[in-house]
Amino acid sequence: MSDTSMTLVVAAFVLGAGTFAFRLAGPVLRARVELSPRVERLMGTSAVVLLAALVATAALLEGHEFAGWARPAGVAVGGVLAWRRAPFLVVVLAAAATAAGLRLLGVP
Repeated sequence: MSDTSMTLVVAAFVLGAGTFAFRLAGPVLRARVELSPRVERLMGTSAVVLLAALVATAALLEGHEFAGWARPAGVAVGGVLAWRRAPFLVVVLAAAATAAGLRLLGVP
């Protein structure tokens, strides 16, 4: 085995062990660490904010450039349908159809 292959194998094992340790730390520390209700609410809110930032970035940008108007329109349609509690398949198909339809009409 070459040095590069051995380095990749070792790196994969180290990353796997680190991932396992992080996943194990949650249940183990949950019993030892007690968070106040305020901190638990803030953590829940921060998860929603992080997810919203990820959706906004993915919907609006392609690399470092604006993605065009078709993608954000599709995401908006999907968001409204999800908010109205439409079935998941309907949300995905409507969002994709909106973006594809706008692109078919020449909207970038």
